[in-house]
This record gives sequence, C-alpha cells and structure tokens, in this order.
Amino acid sequence: MKTIGLLGGMSWESTTSYYQAINQGIKAQLGGLHSAQIRMHSLDFAEIAALQQAGDWPKMTRILTAAALSVQDAGADGLLICTNTMHKIAEDIADELAIPLLHIADATGAQLVDDGIKKVGLLGTRFTMEQPFYADRIKDTFAVEVITPSEADRADVHRIIYDELCVGKIKSCSRDTYLKIIDRLVEQGAEAVILGCTEIALLVDKSHTDVALYDTTQLHANAAVKFALQDELGHN
Repeated sequence: MKTIGLLGGMSWESTTSYYQAINQGIKAQLGGLHSAQIRMHSLDFAEIAALQQAGDWPKMTRILTAAALSVQDAGADGLLICTNTMHKIAEDIADELAIPLLHIADATGAQLVDDGIKKVGLLGTRFTMEQPFYADRIKDTFAVEVITPSEADRADVHRIIYDELCVGKIKSCSRDTYLKIIDRLVEQGAEAVILGCTEIALLVDKSHTDVALYDTTQLHANAAVKFALQDELGHN
C-alpha cells in the first residue's frame, strides 16, 4: 500500500472528512482491520485565510510548498491538497515535489466524463468560482462547460463557507440558500453541480436535492484510495 500525503487544516472541519473517507475506502477495498497509511501536515487556516483575503498568493505558495515537502520527506508517495481553493497554486507546488500531486479537479472531471455530464454548475469560494484555475482545468482537460452563480449568489456561497462552515456552523437557512442557488444553476442549463469547496458537503448532500451533486472531497478521497492500492488491486 502506498502512503498518502495530505495538506490539511484548510479548514480542519473538512480535513476530518478526508481522513474518514480515505480510511473507509481502504477498508471497503481490503476489509478486516485495514486502514490507510497517511502522512499529514495540518496548517493554521487563520493565517491562510488572511493571506487569501490579502491576495498574497506568493506567500501562500511558500508556506504550502514547505508543508508539502515536509510530507514528502515523512514518506508520502503522493500528495493531496485538502481544499479546492488552494489548487490555484497546485502546479507551483507540484513543480517542487518528487512525488505526484493528485489534483482535485482531475478527480472531479474524470467522474463528470464517466457520467456523461457536459455542462456543470460550480459552487465554491469566490476564488474558485471567479478565477480561471479550476473551471478552465475542467473545461480544457475534460471538455465540460462550467457555469457559476450570479454575483449576489456567489457572495452568499462564499460568506457561508467562511463565516459558518469553516467554523463548524451548520444552519438550515443556509442550506435553503444553497439549494435555491443550485436550482438557479439548473435553470441555466447545468446538468449537475460541483460542490467545489471541501466544506460544502457538510451542509448539502444528495438527500437534500434531486440535482446530481459532485462532492469534491469524496471524489478526491476516492482518487487517493485508488492511488494507494494501485499495486494491490492492479489499478492503472
């Protein structure tokens, strides 16, 4: 079994979901008392969030690259960044590593293709919804059109992530807000919606709507399990 490296803590609320999903995936494949081999560096999200708001991506690149190298040095065979937003600097981090970086948008895009989705809505932080690093990777690599909510809806999605979900607040009124936004994306032609922030699945899941939802945390964890077990199970 390969050792999975995680850059977590952004926020720790969703990093717990990663840890659980990866271990559940390993157990489902191998059974018994099996669990994942994991090396994790958990960052202080307050510092990262402040740098996001300041737009200081170079400093974030230095911080996350140092953390990634520490995970590599600890014996990880591959790395996951446990957040969608910070994949804005994923290529810069990957360039400094000797181990592969498993990109969250690739895990998501591959599943969209498998399911025949051609047009998808994207929810996430303002950075993920408004900057091209995520949507363009889905579009260019997987030929799936990506649409985002209106400016007002993007503001609500972003606010709920940072003010509520990242600090463990789950509110039914915020869930209703998200469900209405999802419905508006469907009205714009979306066949499905990407939960493009690892905290969103803490609030909304398939039990709340008939719209197909793509939980990036779960899909990323699935990719990690496949990577870890590729030798044992003969995965490519």
